[in-house]
Amino acid sequence: MPLLRGFLTLLLFLILGELLRYLCNWPVSGGVAGMMLLTLWLMITGDVRDDVAQTSQHLISLLILLIMPGVVGVFFLGNQFDGQWLAIAAALVGGTLLSVLTTLLLLKALVPEKPAEVSHD
Repeated sequence: MPLLRGFLTLLLFLILGELLRYLCNWPVSGGVAGMMLLTLWLMITGDVRDDVAQTSQHLISLLILLIMPGVVGVFFLGNQFDGQWLAIAAALVGGTLLSVLTTLLLLKALVPEKPAEVSHD
């Protein structure tokens, strides 16, 4: 039952994100808006419920199933990318580096550093 409750909670935030995107005419996906709402909700409550955490872990293990259709689509549409492989490779490498850099900067800004231990000699 906790998995179902957690899945329904995540689904609720996805639907709220879609609704917010539609009402505000935002140029972002409903999933991104829903994740922003979920993050805001978690920041306000200060805690992640066990059912949401457990469901999230199960969904992360299935993430490859969400990525696979795009990879297969690129395989079948490969001839349409003739002459554009350098731009695609640059976009993939640049996007990956920017993503890692953004994550690093956010972690440094949001996670407090541990104070240095003082040795008492």
